[in-house]
Amino acid sequence: MAGLLARQRRGELARLNEQLRQINAALRRQAKIESYAPALSYAPVGSRIPENEVIVDPRKEELISHLKAGKNYLRNQDPAKAFEEFKASLEIAQQLKDPIEEKKAARGLGASLQRQGKYREAIKYHSVVLAISERVGEDSGNTEAYGAIADCYTELGDLERAGEFYDKYIARLEKD
Repeated sequence: MAGLLARQRRGELARLNEQLRQINAALRRQAKIESYAPALSYAPVGSRIPENEVIVDPRKEELISHLKAGKNYLRNQDPAKAFEEFKASLEIAQQLKDPIEEKKAARGLGASLQRQGKYREAIKYHSVVLAISERVGEDSGNTEAYGAIADCYTELGDLERAGEFYDKYIARLEKD
């Protein structure tokens, strides 16, 4: 009798898990549609700064280069190489004390670990995004972090915690 009940429970959990994944995918698509360039502003014509007057820290260029390389590796299904690029970019961002770039790097680290199936480590980096947001009072990327953390907990089978983060994710989607 207990075996039958356990199989029924497992089936229920599998159906619930699939429903949560479908809801999450639909919400992510909706968020992308609604948030496509919401605050886009254009520079007035004729106000271009000559390139020789733009001062760029070479470390910032290196940081951006690592972030772009990490994104490309993720796009090309090479999460291990992406991890290395995002790790280098996080170190540079921390040296430059640039919280926005730190969050981008942490988000990339979380995504690369998630794609490697290292969900507990991924949760740590997605949580870094939330911690930086709290520290600097700027919450861009938090919605995605909540969704990614929920996905990781779902993969780990911790549906209760996944539900808590899905609730936060959905609440932010509704607020935005």
